[in-house]
Amino acid sequence: MTKIVYNETFGGFDLSAEACKLYAKRKGWKYETITDNDMGYAFTYSVFIDDKGLELSPSELPRDCPYLASVVEFLGSEKASGNHAKLAIRELPKGTKYRISEYDGNESVMTIDEYDWKIA
Repeated sequence: MTKIVYNETFGGFDLSAEACKLYAKRKGWKYETITDNDMGYAFTYSVFIDDKGLELSPSELPRDCPYLASVVEFLGSEKASGNHAKLAIRELPKGTKYRISEYDGNESVMTIDEYDWKIA
């Protein structure tokens, strides 16, 4: 089975600071919290730096990453979820075609068999 991590509420996929630190540690990556003061408003966000030096935000992580699923399982949804997120895991048989459908940050994992296909 493959575990897919997704956000099951409106707002958007995000990891908590605790989840980011644990994910980076398990992956062997660096992790930074950046505070940007844009026009007097402080905005804080997380960035991972992978082993090639590329920066990734939490929303850019592969949702089928076993390390990501293990962090969500270990911390639980409440502690692993960032602001305005409620992370969940869906298990699919290995080799299943899927995609993550999203509306206003609320996501669902859909397999090819769950779509209502039309035939021309």
